[in-house]
Amino acid sequence: MNAVIMMMIGVSVIVFFIILSTLLWGIKNKQFDDDYKFTTLNDDEESLKDAIELENRKKQALEKRQNKK
Repeated sequence: MNAVIMMMIGVSVIVFFIILSTLLWGIKNKQFDDDYKFTTLNDDEESLKDAIELENRKKQALEKRQNKK
């Protein structure tokens, strides 16, 4: 029984170091950096104005629908 517990602890420590080394490798090689994703999400001013106008139209249509009822 004691040997099984010691084996489980040993395997757990080995797995922990494998996971830790994989995480550190990913950080070192910039696997978690998404700089490109954030730069492509920026819209120009005209697109943002169009989105605001569309949102306002949706609100007005919803208000008209509620007022008819």
